[in-house]
Amino acid sequence: MKIYIDGEYFGKDEARVSVYDHGLLYGDGVFEGIRIYGGRVFKLTEHLKRLYDSARAIHLTIPMDLAAMAAAVNETVAANEKSDGYIRLLVTRGKGNLGLNPFTCERASVIIIVDDIQLYPQACYDEGIAVITASVRRTPAQCLDPRIKSLNYLNNIMAKVEAIHAGCLEALMLNTEGFVAECTGDNVFYIKNQQLMTPESADGALEGVTRNTVIEAAGDIGVPVVCRATTLYDIYTADECFLTGTAAEMIPVVKVDGRAIGDGRPGHLTADLKKAFLDRINRP
Repeated sequence: MKIYIDGEYFGKDEARVSVYDHGLLYGDGVFEGIRIYGGRVFKLTEHLKRLYDSARAIHLTIPMDLAAMAAAVNETVAANEKSDGYIRLLVTRGKGNLGLNPFTCERASVIIIVDDIQLYPQACYDEGIAVITASVRRTPAQCLDPRIKSLNYLNNIMAKVEAIHAGCLEALMLNTEGFVAECTGDNVFYIKNQQLMTPESADGALEGVTRNTVIEAAGDIGVPVVCRATTLYDIYTADECFLTGTAAEMIPVVKVDGRAIGDGRPGHLTADLKKAFLDRINRP
């Protein structure tokens, strides 16, 4: 494995960041998770635009332009000879002092890891998963806009811990007003009367690249999509439900808080959407 750190490559056991890096000290930085399919980095431009938007929103200057970053990502993929895999691209605030002031950090640090990832076993994709609703609420936009994909994931991690303790692999997260936002690491979709629906970004959902690709795939097969305020009632009474994410791709949900979704099996429209999603992945 060759890990890119600020223009140099290091082995997995040699890759290091300073203990004074504010990314470590405070979770101060931004990141993207990106897929590689058939030797091609999927939706790289969309991921990089979101990365740079996240950085701009937290007043973080990335020390290379978007074109140079794209080249660095592609070169790191080539250096690791990955045909199919996962990229974790991070920009930390960089090395500073022990205070909160981010402007003591002279230069942000860019890290690119190319590896494999599998969040769920294949059986989960075939049979679907059960999720719970976490008591931990999504950080509201009044505190930190959910469109910022920051290195500080403690809010999501606490909800993930709750899911694991309940014997589940994922958890729905509500916002402080009680509307469904997203899961700990995935966006959520549900189907009612042949219509595909998903929570609005304003309610705390990350504007996921995979989420957007599924919306595009729905258009390919003529399935109407509505982004709307969503309550647990909407999820409980849905005909079908599934989650999306760069790492998870598309995974069916068959039970929420002990309630079967539809007939308790992955739905037919979910399968059709998965096929349309894979068709988009495989496009040249």
